[in-house]
Amino acid sequence: MFSFSAGGVFASQLKALCGIATGILVQLPLPKHISEEKVLCEISLEKDVDGFHPLNIGKLAMKGRQPLFNPCTPRGCIELLVRSGISIKGKNAVVVGRSNIVGLPVSLLLLKEDATVTVVHSRTKEPEKIIREADIIIAAAGQAMMIKGSWIKPGATVIDVGTNAVDDPTRKSGYRLVGDVDFQEACKVAGWITPVPGGVGPMTVAMLLKNTLDGAKRVIEK
Repeated sequence: MFSFSAGGVFASQLKALCGIATGILVQLPLPKHISEEKVLCEISLEKDVDGFHPLNIGKLAMKGRQPLFNPCTPRGCIELLVRSGISIKGKNAVVVGRSNIVGLPVSLLLLKEDATVTVVHSRTKEPEKIIREADIIIAAAGQAMMIKGSWIKPGATVIDVGTNAVDDPTRKSGYRLVGDVDFQEACKVAGWITPVPGGVGPMTVAMLLKNTLDGAKRVIEK
């Protein structure tokens, strides 16, 4: 697997990498002067271990179709739910955020698991009212501690994808990382909750390695 920043990679170099790599990951988001669509379309569908090729996302969105790879962070969220024994089928799931990287694909994966899904975003009216009805909350809005403990239904499952730096003069770095959920408040209400850091992040890496392994197996089988 090759991982690179596309800032200095020309199309010809990218095509060359596609010819020798088992899996290719483009670190998103890209700088504004680089077309994300053009770069992702250059990657072979069979080597798109990050799961963001338009055909992979398209199959993820279609009922009865399966992409070759699911995006790593969303796949990690579902894996956390399944391995924790949390039922998804028929549950009210609220996804906070609608990004191409997390919000959109994780909502599609939840639908495939038969959850009833609502996406809350920057234009949603009364988001706290909607979130309060959720059995499962996946927070991926990129706003530090926006979801308060009072927004969470007792016993709900909370997966916090957010990673936000906030000032903290007690730290050597001058900052600390927090999620989109106010953990200190939420942990008193939620039935299950992931920490930040150390929750979803390691699962993202694990799912990337799993996708890479699956891709290599397909190559060997051919």
